[in-house]
Amino acid sequence: MVKRILAGTATLVLLALAVVAISVVQFDVPREKLVGKYAGGASLFATLRSGASAHMRDEGNRDGPVLVLVHGSNASLHTWEPWVAELGDTYRIISMDLPGHGLTGRVPGDDYTREGMTSFVHELMDTLHVERFAIAGNSMGGGVAALYTLEHPERVSALILVDAAGIPVKRDDDDVPLAFKIARMPVISQAMRYVLPRSLVEEGVRKVFVDQSKVTDEMIARYFDLSLHEGNRDATRMRFASYASRDEETFAVRLGEIEVPVLVMWGDKDGLIPVSAAYAFKERIPQAELAIFENAGHVPMEEVPGESAAAVRAFLSKGRAEVAAGPVKGAGEGRDASLTESVAAE
Repeated sequence: MVKRILAGTATLVLLALAVVAISVVQFDVPREKLVGKYAGGASLFATLRSGASAHMRDEGNRDGPVLVLVHGSNASLHTWEPWVAELGDTYRIISMDLPGHGLTGRVPGDDYTREGMTSFVHELMDTLHVERFAIAGNSMGGGVAALYTLEHPERVSALILVDAAGIPVKRDDDDVPLAFKIARMPVISQAMRYVLPRSLVEEGVRKVFVDQSKVTDEMIARYFDLSLHEGNRDATRMRFASYASRDEETFAVRLGEIEVPVLVMWGDKDGLIPVSAAYAFKERIPQAELAIFENAGHVPMEEVPGESAAAVRAFLSKGRAEVAAGPVKGAGEGRDASLTESVAAE
């Protein structure tokens, strides 16, 4: 009798564990299953010389000065949609999903370092035959934009750093999303290839906003879905592993070599990269202008889009940062032959 009870209990425990496993285990989702939801409108896929297939958008005023936008860690080009709406009347705006992010996914060579992402941006600009532009980057993308400016100063007319990485800072560990902490743990991070609770993604998204009303179910669903894009979780694990060998102090010293106009913008309530970093950037780049937004977090382009876009427009409209787009070579009304329009299911 006791054995039967124990056997029954064991069965129930196994069933319970199976239910839990099924609820949290998430397998990779092929790109074609996500394209219909997240590659609408101006989305294109560009085949780069490295073999990467980059999800990007080229929109706004085709005859206007070019503004290139580089998103942050675990985000996607969708983070820039508010700025596109605000600035697209004047600027030709190019955004992309970086390697291991969004619909670009894993790339040949698996280089997810700042240097690798900078090369990716350079390849994309070459593919589009865009020779000179202003570049803006948020968080991780800010570090990429700064490095691009250092490595290709002849291509950059102005640099905009939005709550950017690249300066050594002290932060409260409680402000760091749990997903980021896990991604830094060599053994436990392996589990994230298969286990990714939606709640973990939601916690990470909510931590970068002060105004929680800005965090919608649609936004959380997008972050969650794109994190499951085939290869993205593996890429995230490799990217965070590369941070251990990155020398931010050496990089920060190099910032003083930047000669183009620079705008440093920050949310004053940013917990992920505190506003003290904005002033550190200013100290390293003397010609930099500062724009600090009250009651905003890590992504002011989404949380205070009107105010932050107005600061960008004022900065770029001074003339010194205005650069005409120039002719675009390639096939199909200025598009390179290696670009293909996304086929998004209605």
